[in-house]
Amino acid sequence: MKSARKCIVNGRVQGVFFRVSARNVAAELGVFGYAKNLHDGRVEVHVEGDPAAVAALCDWLWDGPEAAEVAHVECKTVPQVGYDDFTTG
Repeated sequence: MKSARKCIVNGRVQGVFFRVSARNVAAELGVFGYAKNLHDGRVEVHVEGDPAAVAALCDWLWDGPEAAEVAHVECKTVPQVGYDDFTTG
């Protein structure tokens, strides 16, 4: 059984390679989805796959890459879309 979550990451998360780092972690964990910048400075992440791997990526979002300063992460369970890669659109 697979799971899917959508997370909104707040803080200093744009311009610090957050999306690329999320893609790299997603590849290591074998999960799919996307990370994209929002106009208000936040990053939206949709991730789906094995529930333990999805949870691991959601936990990583609290740390992010070294230059990030994550203030808050809000995740919610969402329907699966069926992604077959992880993009940084």
